[in-house]
Amino acid sequence: MLRKFHSLPGLLAGVFLIVLSVTGAVLALAPTLDRVSAVIPASGEVSIAELADRVVAHYPGTEQIVREPSGKVIVYYSRDGQAGADLVNPVTGEGTPYEPSAFFGWIKDLHRAFMLDDAGRALAGVLAVLMVLLCLSGIFLIARRTGGWKNILRPLSGSGGKRIHAELARFAVLGLLLSALTGSYMSAQRFGLLPEAPDTGPGFPAEVSGGQPSPVGTLKALGNFDLGELRELVFPYPGDPQDVYSLSTAGGSGFVDQATGELLQFQPRSDSGVLQDWIVRLHTGEGLWWLGLILGAAALTVPALSITGATIWWQRRRSSGQLPDNADAAQADTIILVGSEGNATWGFARELHSSLNKAGFRVHCSEMNALAKQYPQASRLFVLTSTYGDGDAPASARQFMARLKEFRAEKNLRYTVLGFGDRQFPNFCQFALSVDTALAGKGVSRLHAIELIDRCSASQFSEWGNRVGEVIGTPLFLNYCALQPATVKLELVERADYGIAVQAPTSIFRFKPAEQGGWLTASPRRFKALPPFEAGDLLGVIPPHGQPPRFYSLASSANDEIVEICVRKQAGGLCSGYLHDLKPGDCIDGFIRPNPGFRPATGSQPVILIGAGAGIGPLTGFIRNNTSCNPMYLYWGGRDARSDFLYQPELGRYLEDHRLSGLNTAFSRTDERAYVQDKLKQDELAVRQMVNTGAQILVCGGRDMAAAVRQVIEDILKPLHIDIETLRGQGRYLEDVY
Repeated sequence: MLRKFHSLPGLLAGVFLIVLSVTGAVLALAPTLDRVSAVIPASGEVSIAELADRVVAHYPGTEQIVREPSGKVIVYYSRDGQAGADLVNPVTGEGTPYEPSAFFGWIKDLHRAFMLDDAGRALAGVLAVLMVLLCLSGIFLIARRTGGWKNILRPLSGSGGKRIHAELARFAVLGLLLSALTGSYMSAQRFGLLPEAPDTGPGFPAEVSGGQPSPVGTLKALGNFDLGELRELVFPYPGDPQDVYSLSTAGGSGFVDQATGELLQFQPRSDSGVLQDWIVRLHTGEGLWWLGLILGAAALTVPALSITGATIWWQRRRSSGQLPDNADAAQADTIILVGSEGNATWGFARELHSSLNKAGFRVHCSEMNALAKQYPQASRLFVLTSTYGDGDAPASARQFMARLKEFRAEKNLRYTVLGFGDRQFPNFCQFALSVDTALAGKGVSRLHAIELIDRCSASQFSEWGNRVGEVIGTPLFLNYCALQPATVKLELVERADYGIAVQAPTSIFRFKPAEQGGWLTASPRRFKALPPFEAGDLLGVIPPHGQPPRFYSLASSANDEIVEICVRKQAGGLCSGYLHDLKPGDCIDGFIRPNPGFRPATGSQPVILIGAGAGIGPLTGFIRNNTSCNPMYLYWGGRDARSDFLYQPELGRYLEDHRLSGLNTAFSRTDERAYVQDKLKQDELAVRQMVNTGAQILVCGGRDMAAAVRQVIEDILKPLHIDIETLRGQGRYLEDVY
């Protein structure tokens, strides 16, 4: 709900907000430009009387002197019957012709009203209110992403558009919120929604001396005010001894007798007037040139925030199953809930949604996180979900179990669960099994027994559809065709082999895009065939005989101009065996899949890398990219240092150039017989201290190793009264486990 509250106003008002922000950023330069062109004497150096005396000496027909918030002093005068205005040097009284900038005037009109007078001003006011809502909801979303308000300034994890959007928002939100709040206030005042500060000023004095006017430089009242307090000084009408000087200062306004120099009817500024002035200054930066630059920099982020926000919304919409023919949840007779981590399950859900729609059902499809409290018209509930990690909920289903506690099932509602997973993992479809048990525990009747699909098998999905179709009395023809990703032919240029002596053959493979169109194999241009990628992203490798792709964590980034993976040969492993049979010059078909959820955060906080075996691949890539030499510590376990110390030469170089701050290795087939979790126990105090100061932990490797590491880390964290789940919520405990 909070996400919709944030995204919908932005989508509706995006173009107008971009216009407001760009024009606002341009106008924010004006206070600085004015400040540069102004001569500002030191406090106490020049009084208003001295300024007026110097100005009159050069401009005998002076009618008014204005000091703008930037410090510029402008004299308005009459000479030979012609009105004029000059920018004055307050130290000398000399001036140069002054004319307001036509460009800034045009930009101001566009910013205030879109060139549409009152209608445009009303639109600008509404947009300011929308920006307040966007800023407030954005702050809450960032706090939720970082694991709470106390962590809101900590480095963010992830990459791509979401990372850019969050980082820009965090940088600009206070400036944007200040601009939006002050803009909303001024707009509300203009249209009578808030009372304006009364600006009646003091009444004209009932009595003045009427004597011979004294030189303006000798008037005592004007001599008592410093130039820095001046706002406006209006001169008396020439030849009228009953007229007075009208004086406006930062502290109030009044009149000055032109003969005696006495201050008459002075009225201090009201609190509401002072507030009004500050609202204007905080919105425009007038008189606060440094604030203007800050507000301008914040405003410039709005176009990027609008583009990245719209892109995120569109990607989420495409991946969330929101289809054009999606029925309303309250009116649907069939509900499909989807749990997915990498969006693969959504493809199956769309096919089921389409088939049920064609059969005449009113179908509502959404993510499992959107489970409603009840579905009053529904008699069928389909739950399609994958499993993430070690039996955990995938991203779009992490709130499902909590929401299920408040779910009220109608008596005629029946459900079935379809799980997606990979049988090579020990907890195959565990989350789907847990969901099936939880729904049964709520007293919901089964429509059909739970079934589990291995490796996104389209044939198993079709067969499941046939069986479910028989149950509901309507044939379901589920012909799911997974979109084959566009692949690039990659040529093996180098491999380093380890682990033969300890029966754990592991190799580092380095590929480059194969030669095409006469390009040189080593040319950086070849990498244009691949999307940008970073260490920790995944290389999808297409095995022979049309098998589904297998994914391996990348140990390189596009800047390295190499595609590098570290792969252990598995007994009976189709793809790992295929890779280990390659020779330099052989080619494979592969593609990149982003994995932004497994990446070290930016910033100077320590990063603790933990892995075993081939899990060292992406961890080495993170170290290689640590060119700023932020604190980074590696704990890694292998079998025997003599045969499978992966990346040993590279790690030595990284220690020397300080990209790696510390290395702690454990080998299980030596006299030491240690595992990586043992090394963590030995460094318990150091690890605890780093976590307490904001360190991030990244774990990569086998499930058994990851489980043992989790247990040790939990023990280490106990004195801090935090646990791994807390760190996960803060983006400070990430796993890439296989």
